[in-house]
Amino acid sequence: MKKLKITFFDIFLLVLMVGVIVVTLYPFLNILAISLNDATDTARGGLHIFPRQFTWANYQEIFGGTADLWSAFVMSVLRTLVGTITGIIASTMLAFTLSRRDYILNAPISFILVITMFISGGLIPEYLLIRELGLMNNFLVYILPMLLNAFNVIVIRSFIDNIPMALTESAKIDGANDFTIFWRIIIPLSLPVIATVSLFLAVGQWNSWFDTYLYARGNANLSTLQFELMKILDNTNISSGSVTSQSAEFVARRTNPQSIQMAITIIATVPILVVYPFLQRYFVTGLTLGAVKS
Repeated sequence: MKKLKITFFDIFLLVLMVGVIVVTLYPFLNILAISLNDATDTARGGLHIFPRQFTWANYQEIFGGTADLWSAFVMSVLRTLVGTITGIIASTMLAFTLSRRDYILNAPISFILVITMFISGGLIPEYLLIRELGLMNNFLVYILPMLLNAFNVIVIRSFIDNIPMALTESAKIDGANDFTIFWRIIIPLSLPVIATVSLFLAVGQWNSWFDTYLYARGNANLSTLQFELMKILDNTNISSGSVTSQSAEFVARRTNPQSIQMAITIIATVPILVVYPFLQRYFVTGLTLGAVKS
């Protein structure tokens, strides 16, 4: 039986990786501990990774308020699903089109895409455009502006460029048209990069709240979880050293702004953490293969 030899470098790597794990996990565990700890006890400080006085009061304060968080949660899930699916379909179809060397508009469309990565119209022109398109207080305002992203398209196109041309040429000889090649060959072979870009899109859609503030504030049915949490967070922000009627109200409820902020952070983060492990095995492969952009 071969004897396992442990070198000094192995021990150094082990200590280094343990250190990286601790540094990575500690902030999240600290936030979780504060969110699950009694607010009065939290004010004493000294909390690390375990709550001293466990309580659900901070979460009950958030979900028991006047805001309809469950309706906002459904809207956030809906915009994330629809936005991710439509975004990945549009990005993949455009990337496949641009990967075709015989496409006559390849160069001009690629040039326009790259320009959008460096030059933006700004907030005011974007607001005026959304208003003129009639997307104010419309669900499509969550979908259409995020339908195409130049970075995502370039990453997917780079991945598709690595697929041997012989596959598509063989399919053409067998009588397949471009649409069949796209759905039957390109999509199955591009799953790693599709999963990676889908994660980008899903995280962007899930965390977005500013577009709700700008374009959908007038329709309560379009309010998202992040926007409602942002309003709660804004209400709990108390200037340092001042005592207001809000702070007195929180003290009376045995909660405080810091506890509410940590609970909101957990609520906004956990859904993405749940989804991530299912896409992680595609993530590294897709990101690495799509890293070389030409």
